[in-house]
Amino acid sequence: MLQALLPEGWPRPQGYANGVSARGRSVVVAGMVGWDEHQHFHSSDFAAQARQALLNIVAVLAAGDASPSHIVRMTWYVLDRAEYRAALPAVGRAFRELIGHYDIAMTAVQVVALMEDRARLEIEVTAVVPD
Repeated sequence: MLQALLPEGWPRPQGYANGVSARGRSVVVAGMVGWDEHQHFHSSDFAAQARQALLNIVAVLAAGDASPSHIVRMTWYVLDRAEYRAALPAVGRAFRELIGHYDIAMTAVQVVALMEDRARLEIEVTAVVPD
């Protein structure tokens, strides 16, 4: 069972959880970038790459007999904070469609570079499948 953690008196955060409590089998997904299963980028657009990275996460979770509903932690590494913020409406639509919930402890960090030259972002995930 997964439970979002919200300390008493704190306002509910928008788009993430302050913390998550979970018990079960862990599934850890390495950083996913916005390329397809053949490691080809189809777009340099941030939102398009975010959508593809989320699709990749869903595929890896499925290979581990997990689903987006099991995600407890997500870390976004982005090259450009302004680009990330500008793409949030489209990213939010893809997130709601593919992940479906925001009770996830999330962090977003701007970084100087990523290992893949065409990548605009990288996302890593931890999921817990209940016992």
